[in-house]
Amino acid sequence: MKLYGYWRSSAAYRVRIALNLKQLDYDQQFIHLRQREQSAPAYLAVNPQGRVPTLELDDGRHLGQSLAIIEYLDEIHPQPPLLPGDAFARARVRQLALLIACDVHPLNNFSVLNTLTELFGADETGRSRWYRLHVEQGLRAMEALLAGDAGGGRYCHGDAPTLADVCLVPQLYNARRFGCDLSGCPTLVAIDRRCLALEAFARAVPEAQPDAQ
Repeated sequence: MKLYGYWRSSAAYRVRIALNLKQLDYDQQFIHLRQREQSAPAYLAVNPQGRVPTLELDDGRHLGQSLAIIEYLDEIHPQPPLLPGDAFARARVRQLALLIACDVHPLNNFSVLNTLTELFGADETGRSRWYRLHVEQGLRAMEALLAGDAGGGRYCHGDAPTLADVCLVPQLYNARRFGCDLSGCPTLVAIDRRCLALEAFARAVPEAQPDAQ
């Protein structure tokens, strides 16, 4: 398999974690987002959306969207499972993952931050305020969900990483980059620390990637 990604893309970071947890071998093809390589015709032929990540399967087919990729991997390589067997628990893990992937991450995506500047004249201070506002709001909501869950464990759900943890860790990495206040999220910070102690998460961190700058 080949993973098209960028070292600081949190969506690609999610897929790296999942691949590592599944102990799957993969090559990496680096798409430099700041040089807009995602808009090059060669890459648009792979992923017309012009986003990373894209996973190229051994038979040449392509999948985009990190959560779709991860759920595909979980179905094809079910061990260790990233979604629980119980229907409600599975829905709850997806709720937590989607909170990050659909409600928090899109508002602080690189393209959105650029649009704030290009269309509305936001400077770096304005971009950072926008980022922190939306990220902190989303993380506080996730903290409330997890801190109030009497059935919780060492991770977002139970005592093994799930899809929710795979989404949480890259978002906290970005939150720290932009100076977000995490003092109100002790549960999330503790889960993040436990995850990063695992080799699968540690090998996926942005600075460990060959294209890191």
